[in-house]
Amino acid sequence: MNRRASLERSIRLALTAALLGTAPLHAETIKVTIDNFTFTPAEVTVKVGDTVTWTNHDDIPHTVVSAGKYRSKTLDTDDSFSFTFAAAGDYKYFCSLHPHMTGMVKVE
Repeated sequence: MNRRASLERSIRLALTAALLGTAPLHAETIKVTIDNFTFTPAEVTVKVGDTVTWTNHDDIPHTVVSAGKYRSKTLDTDDSFSFTFAAAGDYKYFCSLHPHMTGMVKVE
């Protein structure tokens, strides 16, 4: 490849990257435990592209539900549910079997 073609290719790649934006370099997985009828931590702050994983350590089943956004199956002891957040916003969630159990995921 000659020097001019190489320069043009580099410029095209740079422009494409600028127009498309940049993806997160490293998505995180944040863990929330369910124990004693409580989500811990009750509130987490994550970045777009991060995943939250809830794991039930109680002896009874629980769910993780955010109205219209995501819904786990019923989680038995040691079952987990994961959701990757693709958009910024505040996502309130609760256990549909025990509605007093609530939490929040804030996505920046």
